[in-house]
Amino acid sequence: MVLALLVSGAIVVLVLLGLFVFGLRRRLIQRSGGTFDCSLRWNVPEEEDDFSGKGWIYGVARYNGDRIEWFRVFSYAPRPRRLLERSSIEVLQRRTPQGEEELALLSDSTVLACRHRGTRLELAMSEDALTGFLAWLEAAPPGQRVNVA
Repeated sequence: MVLALLVSGAIVVLVLLGLFVFGLRRRLIQRSGGTFDCSLRWNVPEEEDDFSGKGWIYGVARYNGDRIEWFRVFSYAPRPRRLLERSSIEVLQRRTPQGEEELALLSDSTVLACRHRGTRLELAMSEDALTGFLAWLEAAPPGQRVNVA
């Protein structure tokens, strides 16, 4: 009986500790400012329109100079999963979520189809975050090529 209570207590403590670390990591990512919620779908095939909602990963993006650092929300990794450099981002299209994507993404999201160094990707973010993202892209230093559709 005592052993069962001890094991149960240890499991509860571990779960609470895991949740605390998730929250702490998010606070550390957001501490420097310039963050926004941003779902990502990487390496999207060009020839097909897949609105099944598969492949979307919920994350947080952070502006850091001339690049965006993208972190998965449900991860303990302290480093960003993807780095997107401003000079390498080409905006292809802007659209609203279609079909099952509406369930996979946050409400009021807008999907931005982009290309980064030859890889096609899609970013889903709120309208406010999209306005900031496009302004950041267009604010590139003189002489840098920026492609915004």
